[in-house]
Amino acid sequence: MALLAVRLAQAGYSARAIGLNPAAGGLATLAIATFVPRLARRLGVQTLLFMALLAAILSLGAFAAYENYWSWLVIRGVFGAALTVLFVLSEFWINTAAPPNRRGIILGLYTTSLAAGFAIGPTILAVTGTKGLAPFLAATALFVIAAVPVALVGGQAPQIEEQAKTSLWSFLTAAPSATLAALVYGAIETAAMGLLPVYALRNALSAETGALLVSLFALGNVIFQIPMGLLSDRYDRRRLLRINALTGLLGALALSFALAANFILFATLLVVWGGVVGSLYAVGLAHLGSRYQGPELAGANAAYIMLYSVGMLAGPPLLGVGLDLAPSGLFLAIALLLAAYLGIVSWRIGTAHP
Repeated sequence: MALLAVRLAQAGYSARAIGLNPAAGGLATLAIATFVPRLARRLGVQTLLFMALLAAILSLGAFAAYENYWSWLVIRGVFGAALTVLFVLSEFWINTAAPPNRRGIILGLYTTSLAAGFAIGPTILAVTGTKGLAPFLAATALFVIAAVPVALVGGQAPQIEEQAKTSLWSFLTAAPSATLAALVYGAIETAAMGLLPVYALRNALSAETGALLVSLFALGNVIFQIPMGLLSDRYDRRRLLRINALTGLLGALALSFALAANFILFATLLVVWGGVVGSLYAVGLAHLGSRYQGPELAGANAAYIMLYSVGMLAGPPLLGVGLDLAPSGLFLAIALLLAAYLGIVSWRIGTAHP
């Protein structure tokens, strides 16, 4: 993702044009996610995982072969669809295989590896550089490595033997505390990754400091996932989501003025806050796993990924409005988003809804 943005920037494209590229991936997710459970039922989970891995590898080859803006836009859509299949099926598999009393910690391990991957991926470019075939070959090697465990134990993957009786969007009304956690996290994560460097510049900090802020946010995500997973195995997950939302809200308000007081204080708060809001994804996913099984769980996972993608698409432009209004407006806008989510979760708990 970082590689494509850099190559387009080096070719002289505008920020708006570069931003359309990841949007193509997000739109592909919204288009394909609803069909993943049906395809898995017909083809089998292992076969569909292999097909998605192959499509991703071919997409990387196409990126390298056709370095053209419009071609890359189409390829990014195919690549995004392949990644969507991998996300939906892997999370369905993990959620199904996890024992109920250890689901939180297992999903905490999963999201820790996911956060670590996001953190490590861009550093590969420091080794390969951004020019030539080397970065594409390195990414291809990762997908080949990912195919090994699918080949070895993919036959043990849970099968989807019947169609889900619940429509995809019905999961939103049935379990909004869980599904909206994905939307909120998708919006905050993408906005933080993309706008924290801009936030640094608007507050008279250097571009290097802005990159450091992104790393601190990601570090919190890595550190907090396993402890929060352990907590989610011991406590009501809806109440834990409410605590996360409230803590994230208070943290965002504190961050809005902490930078003016002391940079070390701000940096420390950012790590903790990144871990708290990052835990929304794992706890929400565990909550879904405790509610659904079989084809219903596959459908719920697809809905979860779709809402995460909606957050990714809508988060940066909406939360960026706050940053345009005031230097500290990014965190105030995030606080408003978390306040809305907190209200929904509190309402569900107060009315005894699951």
